[in-house]
Amino acid sequence: MLLKRTEYINRLLKLKDKNVIKVITGVRRSGKSTLLSLYRSKLMESGVGQERIQTYNYEDPRVNQVLDWREIYYSIEAKLASGAKNYIFLDEIQVVPEFEKLVDGLFIHEDIDLYITGSNAFLLSSELTTLLSGRYISTNILPLSFAEYSEAFPAESRDRVFERYLSSSTLPETIEIAEGSPELVNDYVRDVYQTIVQKDIRSRFEIRDMDNFEKVVKFAFDNIGSLVSAKSIADALNTGNTTHRQDISHKTVANYLEYLTASYLLYKADRYDIKGKQLLKTQDKYYAVDLGLRTALLGQKTDVNLGHKLENVIYLELRRRNSGHILVGKSDSKEVDFVVQNTPNDRRYYQVALTVKDEKTLARELEPLQKIRDNYPKFLITTDYDDSVYEGIRKVNAVDWLLQSS
Repeated sequence: MLLKRTEYINRLLKLKDKNVIKVITGVRRSGKSTLLSLYRSKLMESGVGQERIQTYNYEDPRVNQVLDWREIYYSIEAKLASGAKNYIFLDEIQVVPEFEKLVDGLFIHEDIDLYITGSNAFLLSSELTTLLSGRYISTNILPLSFAEYSEAFPAESRDRVFERYLSSSTLPETIEIAEGSPELVNDYVRDVYQTIVQKDIRSRFEIRDMDNFEKVVKFAFDNIGSLVSAKSIADALNTGNTTHRQDISHKTVANYLEYLTASYLLYKADRYDIKGKQLLKTQDKYYAVDLGLRTALLGQKTDVNLGHKLENVIYLELRRRNSGHILVGKSDSKEVDFVVQNTPNDRRYYQVALTVKDEKTLARELEPLQKIRDNYPKFLITTDYDDSVYEGIRKVNAVDWLLQSS
């Protein structure tokens, strides 16, 4: 089943022919190449001829035989249709040595609308950001949202689909795999993970101790939604070490976490002091790009840690819907799950709980929001079926909220 990825397509259509490079990033197998294919179809439907479209995937052996950026540049230039706008798509461009120069050279052509993709954040931490400062706009592609995932199961109740969504992989390809061979989904997801580790992490960094690296990976995935630091992770992993192995340092843990976020396996949410209006330097939260990947790596049952899984789902949806910062809030000694700051005058607060049917639980979840003395919108998202309002705090059902357009 080919999913439409409507939100991303609409974003690209808004950027069409704008004088900026369109940079599409995201974890491997999240659908970047498919998105560009769908977008090219939209271009052709609007009257753009095939002769004005060039597409190259630099991880395709048929394409990457020549990886000299100058040869690639002149080859593309020779095929440009004259007197019209040309649409150039460069997939996994980070494979090309000195790709920044290729991108810069193509961008200066007035008759080129340029689109590039990459599977790790080093695409944007390279010289590209310096060379093309102010001349590109990035779009980070995530696996399927709940609304997109639901499209694949039109005959099932939304609650049953959501129960599956909380633990199943949302990488697009897994939808078809699960239809015919559900037992193969975990194998596929683990293979995707190994590809990411080999191509996006080990190929760039010298990791001498893969055993400790894997321990950090599993610890981070097992503790999504919990406040952690590199030191606390190192301390936890070193506790009870009765072997002759060398303890892992907090600096090494910090490096590994950076690699995991740069490859989009994890997303980091910084802590923010709401009253003091400043970022805090200690303890952050990490969220998995795909809960099915977490399930496959940890080998856990699907019905455990549902509260943290729900929090993970809400975090990713907030990333889809907002272009600003998504932070973990600190309100005095209490925690607000998410503070979304799009502009100085556009802020929202979100508290997430699996259920608040118990009065004590409800009071505990409301308290951090009640302590905030401003008039920005405040939400309590749960799986309960009511839409009560408590002193201006709106309680909303998670599934209803996820199926809203914004």
